[in-house]
Amino acid sequence: MTSFLARRPRLGRQRDWLVGVVLLIVVVTLVESTLGWSVVLAPWATLPPWVLAAAFLLTAASYLLRAIRVRVYFQTELAGRFPALLRLSVLHNSANNLLPMRAGEVLFPWLMRRYFGHGFWAAGASLIWIRLLDLHFLGVIGLLVLWTRAPSPWWGLLILGWLGLLPLFWLAGRVQRQAGAEGGEGRWRRLLGVVAAAAPRERGQVLRLYRWTALSWSLKFVAFALILGHFVPAALWQLLLGVMGAELSTVLPFHGIAGSGSFELATVAALVPLGVAPAQALAGAVNLHLFLLGTTLVLGAGALLIPIRGQRGG
Repeated sequence: MTSFLARRPRLGRQRDWLVGVVLLIVVVTLVESTLGWSVVLAPWATLPPWVLAAAFLLTAASYLLRAIRVRVYFQTELAGRFPALLRLSVLHNSANNLLPMRAGEVLFPWLMRRYFGHGFWAAGASLIWIRLLDLHFLGVIGLLVLWTRAPSPWWGLLILGWLGLLPLFWLAGRVQRQAGAEGGEGRWRRLLGVVAAAAPRERGQVLRLYRWTALSWSLKFVAFALILGHFVPAALWQLLLGVMGAELSTVLPFHGIAGSGSFELATVAALVPLGVAPAQALAGAVNLHLFLLGTTLVLGAGALLIPIRGQRGG
């Protein structure tokens, strides 16, 4: 296993890149044949500079908050190394946005090992818990948006019930650690032990992690809604659900190069049932995706300029 961890991560198989290229070609062709790229891109000329600047800064701030969340997750293990952690977090998110089939997730455990000497599989297991926190808060956002659409006390009760699931994070961690400590043979038993060891250990830690998760996602949703609202004439609740669809595209079984295809499909699928015209939904999805890619490239390039000292891994 040591020789495996010493290698660079495999950022996607040939099949994944092939599927990604096909999806990219399909999106480019579909936009040109249905709307025309000149028509789709024209509204950028009237986008107020302050909207673009605000959306970019909010997105950048969300990346910063994600790095803080990782710092909270690993607590004292990463003390005094925040610049390297920020670089890791931004590069990880950039890889997720650019590489096909979620191959960018591999970068997190690999960079955790390279920068901090953390175990590859342990870091990967920690990422599972972080993603579960992400999905939980996305559920909160969805319920809040539906509440604004059709105000009712029942939505408040549903939100409270959903938040009531948070104790499962630290309780599940304790149960899994106990099960992992019992030992036993078999790959699944060992895997359970790795996941258990990586789980958040205390209630206070989970709540702090959730706070940073909530802040990060809130900033990102506001930023994306600002951009999408310029291209799609829709109510705020429709825009937020459209952004929700775009974000949930990350859990689809297929994910093109730079999210091409899956991002647009999920955004359109979220907006059209809400009453947005398909052509407007497609144009909005494409332009929101272009904003995401532009922000990703700028922040990713900036992350490469962050100096790293005391690198511990191989």
